[in-house]
Order: sequence, then structure tokens, then C-alpha cells
Amino acid sequence: MIPVMRPYLGEEEARAAADAVRSGWVAQGPRVAEFEQAFAHRVGAAEGVAVSSCTTALHLALVVLGVGPGDEVVVPSLSFIATANAARYVGATPVFADVELATGNLTVATVDAVRTPRTRAVIAVHQGGVPFDVAALRAACQDWGIALVEDAACAAGSTAHGRPVGAGARIAAWSFHPRKVLTTGEGGALTVDDPDLAVRLRRLREHGMNVSAAARHASTQPVLESYLETGFNYRMTDVQAAIGLVQLGRLDAMVARRRELAARYRALLADLDGLTPVRDPAYGTANFQSFWVLLDERYGRPRNEVLALLAEAGISARRGIMAAHLEPAYAGTAHGDLPVTERLTRDSLILPLFHELTEADQDRVAEALHKLAVR
Repeated sequence: MIPVMRPYLGEEEARAAADAVRSGWVAQGPRVAEFEQAFAHRVGAAEGVAVSSCTTALHLALVVLGVGPGDEVVVPSLSFIATANAARYVGATPVFADVELATGNLTVATVDAVRTPRTRAVIAVHQGGVPFDVAALRAACQDWGIALVEDAACAAGSTAHGRPVGAGARIAAWSFHPRKVLTTGEGGALTVDDPDLAVRLRRLREHGMNVSAAARHASTQPVLESYLETGFNYRMTDVQAAIGLVQLGRLDAMVARRRELAARYRALLADLDGLTPVRDPAYGTANFQSFWVLLDERYGRPRNEVLALLAEAGISARRGIMAAHLEPAYAGTAHGDLPVTERLTRDSLILPLFHELTEADQDRVAEALHKLAVR
């Protein structure tokens, strides 16, 4: 079976994790500080704050922005459900906006269509590593007086307007889950442009303490900490950060490899009517964390049938990106028409793409898709 993805991990990551264990620092410690600084530098941000997941990063982002009950947060339904859940965590109402067909991302127009006087923030997703138009959406949110949180869960190594995704963002959230290009096993981060905001985020991730556990343990004198506000236990471990530092050194090579594989897929599938592969937008480059294709009636088979037949052929593919408004957790939630979202979640599928995917594997996938097409 060709898997849909496989993390690119090796002996260097294993040695780094073992070194962290041997050091005695297995909770949040010096490697976390090193990783968050290195990651922030890589994406062009002023500060990085490592946390336990992108979900907790999104939660903290809304907390520090002061979003709460009575507020609305515009989100794409076309995203992993954590994007919408973050609004609920702070007592706000998620409002689903549609996306554009080519990128699966929010646009100024789709946000503008659903914003109201109660809109306090927008969470925009760089879906599957395909960047949204950050220049346009940042400018619009500034004009509207609305905070923009950039959900960059899948976007490490992607670019927009010639800069890394995350550069210039007031606040961005990242994931290092094993399905992402850069992984720490589990884990996430926030990057911000304001050092004072980073100070508060570091406090909130560690129970609201005014001094970190690492600083207390490093002190030669007793430290009596205090708790300045209600916080959370959203810490990354040094074992995870050790892996992340190795992965960060591989990031450029991993993105280059994925882009090479994506280009080859597009060439192999170019003559298939009714099948449209994802591409770079005009304003940026994707890391192709996911490589999806969109089917239409010319292909001749519905998406779910294609998934089943690929599995029979030994190829693990996945449905396209979920739509949160169609899930039971959001049953009864009011929303407008979301035709593009529903088209993408119904008719797209994610093909195998990972660093060690071979040309022979890709040929098998392409051959299977050609055979399944109804001509």
C-alpha cells in the first residue's frame, strides 16, 4: 500500500531526542527556547512561542486578542475542525465564510460577505500549504478594524508575495503534527510581531506564571513564582523541540522535494479531463503539505468511488479537506450558502505525497487515476 503520507524522520532526529532525554530536560527547557527562536527567524517573525499544538496556539491567539462571548470570528468551514473550535473555546461565535475554488482559501470578498458589527477577528487558513493572499486580507482587516489570525498549520516553507508565510503577521499559528512538512511528533507554535505579546503568550502557556519553570530550575536561589492570570498547560517538551531543530534544518530540502513531486504529478495528470490538480497561486508558492485534485463530471466517477477503487489498487488517498459546518458538532449552526466549500469537500481527494515517494509510486497513482476515468 502506498501511504498518503509518511513523516521524513531519521537517525539524526532519533539522536537529538535521545540527547534531550539524557540531558535531564524532558519538559519545557532550553531546547524549546532555541527552537522557537530558530523557527521565528526562519519564517521572518519577531518572536516565536512554542506550544503543545496548533489548536492550543489558535486558542491562545484569541485569548490575547481579547475575543470572547458576544463576539464573532469569521472562519473557513473548509478547514480542520480545530479552526472553528478555537472560537468556541473563548465563548465566541464562529461564522463560516466561503472560499475560492482554486486555493481553498478565504478572500477579502468571502470575508466581507459575512462580517457584521460583531465581527472581532478572522482566522484565515493557508489551506494545505497553499498561501492565501496575505497582503490583501491583512489590508482589508486593518481597514475594517478586525484582528487577523493566520492559521499557518500546514504552511511552513510556503511563501506569499516573495516572503515566507508568517513574515509580517501580527499573529500566526503553526502545527508540527506528523502530517505536516515539519514535525515534532505533536506540537505547535505562535509567531508574533510584538515582543510584549510574546511575553504574555509564554506566561499563558505555563499556567499564567510570572517566571517560567526553566528559569526557576536554572536559578541558584529559591524562586517564589506568582500566577498573574488564569493560564493553561500548553507547553512543548524539550524532546519535541530537539526533533524540531533537526527538522528545521531539513525544511528547505523537504519543501523542494515536495514541489518537485507536485510538478511531476501535474505533468502525469495533465491529459486527464475532469481532474484539476492544485497549483501555486499567482502571488506565492505552496509547500504542498497536501496535494489535492478536484474532480468534475467529465472524470465520470464520484470522489468516494475513486477513493475506494484506489484503495483496492493499493493506493491510500484521502477525502479532500473537511467542511466543519457539515459535521455533527456544528449541526444547527446558522450559516449562509457555502457552495465552493461544499464542492471542494465533496469532489476533491488528497493523493500520496511525502519526501520518500518514488517515481514508480507516482506512476502507479497516475496510472490508476487514468484507468478509473470514464471515457
